[in-house]
Amino acid sequence: MSNESIRWEARYAGPAGPPRLLGWNVPPEEIIHIPEHWLVYPEPNPSLHYLLALLYILFTFLALLGNGLVIWIFCAAKSLRTPSNMFVVNLAICDFFMMIKTPIFIYNSFNTGFALGNLGCQIFAVIGSLTGIGAAITNAAIAYDRYSTIARPLDGKLSRGQVMLFIVLIWTYTIPWALMPVMGVWGRFVPEGFLTSCSFDYLTDSNEIRVFVGTIFTFSYAIPMTLIIYYYSQIVSHVVNHEKALKEQAKKMNVDSLRSNQSSNSQSAEIRIAKAAITICFLFICSWTPYGVMAMIGAFGNKALLTPGVTMIPACTCKAVACLDPYVYAISHPRYRLELQKRLPWLELQEKPISDSQSTTTETVNTPPAASS
Repeated sequence: MSNESIRWEARYAGPAGPPRLLGWNVPPEEIIHIPEHWLVYPEPNPSLHYLLALLYILFTFLALLGNGLVIWIFCAAKSLRTPSNMFVVNLAICDFFMMIKTPIFIYNSFNTGFALGNLGCQIFAVIGSLTGIGAAITNAAIAYDRYSTIARPLDGKLSRGQVMLFIVLIWTYTIPWALMPVMGVWGRFVPEGFLTSCSFDYLTDSNEIRVFVGTIFTFSYAIPMTLIIYYYSQIVSHVVNHEKALKEQAKKMNVDSLRSNQSSNSQSAEIRIAKAAITICFLFICSWTPYGVMAMIGAFGNKALLTPGVTMIPACTCKAVACLDPYVYAISHPRYRLELQKRLPWLELQEKPISDSQSTTTETVNTPPAASS
């Protein structure tokens, strides 16, 4: 009897015995890559694997379609090739390539486990790190760009060269976090949850892993989150004060408003900016907070809280936000919709042309930081 058959019999006691455990069908040369934390849990029902696979297929279709359209339109339309929109394209590229790795997850799920082994795991995790951290830092850069434009409208706009430098710095900042674990320099990538997805190791009980988790949490989550909240809160504060000053001046002049061509049913700039800022912060929090909390619990807290089912939730939230980003950041942009309408008239968007007098207000106030989960 071969070692393989002995191992299978040891992990499967038949219909009358205990349930099979996670990793029961993983070859010995591959099982060494799986944290022992997961190997004590029962194998999930295959229907859960299939359900997640179908969900990821939906996520992949929506994200590739939405982000693909953003990349295409913003690169093809000369009117959208502004320095600020280069950040949006960079974000769309991150979200687009985040979904390129999903076939690995889908294949593993339909095979109910660690089917593609450690190689597939490393590819999945490297792409996830590059695109996830890249998107987080790009969101922070977009927040700064919007803040600079609105707070200092005359000299605050970034030039094309400055934006290119920002993008180079974003990837210079991001790439080491993917290379260090995969090269074994610091940390490592391991399977998690149902063993169908992979991320950095936050479960191994060692000082090296704890320091790595604390560091990546700080530099890849806490710092971008702080910058995003700070800059968007400053934008809202600036617009509120501006609106207040306009109202006080209008009151002194005994007029209803100092704004020209203001329709009676249009929202104030204050409300539009507040909505954009809240949406952006909310998406980022929903996307990465579950991963951040899970990693900190695994490294410093009670690992028993991290069951396979619970740890699959953060993986889903990141993919969901990658689907929503193109709609929040770009498809809400009037000029983007106009270009989309020109190239794909069968969508029947019925977008009205924007007059030159409206363009400045539209690009600096009415849109999210498109003009990112």
